[in-house]
Amino acid sequence: MLRLNKFSSLGFMGLLVLVGCRQDMHDQPRFKPLAMSDFYPDMRSSRPPVEGTVARGQLHDDTYFYTGKVGKDPGDYMPFPVTKEVLGRGQERFNIYCAPCHSRLGDGNGIVVQRGFRAPPSYHTDRLRKAPLGYFFEVMTYGYGAMPEYAPQIPARDRWCIVAYIRALQLSQSATNSDAPSGQQVPSEPPQFRGDPGSGATLPEVAAPVSKGEESQ
Repeated sequence: MLRLNKFSSLGFMGLLVLVGCRQDMHDQPRFKPLAMSDFYPDMRSSRPPVEGTVARGQLHDDTYFYTGKVGKDPGDYMPFPVTKEVLGRGQERFNIYCAPCHSRLGDGNGIVVQRGFRAPPSYHTDRLRKAPLGYFFEVMTYGYGAMPEYAPQIPARDRWCIVAYIRALQLSQSATNSDAPSGQQVPSEPPQFRGDPGSGATLPEVAAPVSKGEESQ
């Protein structure tokens, strides 16, 4: 009799456990993605976004800042003032993302090209010297030819900083004394390099200055 009562007690306890094991947390009342629902007139459980909804961080209210275009054509002005800090940021980002192919000089002979990759055009051709600023921004944003898009890696403001630096790089490679403001001279002659020019991964080696006495010997 005692043995029977023992098994009866265990069975009763097991029954209590089963009764208390509810599935409300597992079987919640919810809509499954893309499942049909008769709650809405169109029978779709997944609802379209409310008209005019903009994802966080995607309010591109300044069209030119995010596209580089005025209407259908690339614009030729910066969307913010170009300062020393802007050019410094552009140079830093250019050396990271652009120089491996375009080289730090912008001549299209970066380290990646030296190893067999397709060479990009030099920034110092007449075509690209005359290209509007928005063109460079558009190419970085959407890619062109063998160049992939860089919008996922480089924020829009940094892309504009790179654009400003590219224009400064173009001017620096063809500047003369006549390009300097009135009364201001180019501070020094271009440096002389030793050996091969630098690439996207290395800086050029600057040759030691030669004194006038050494030049005459």
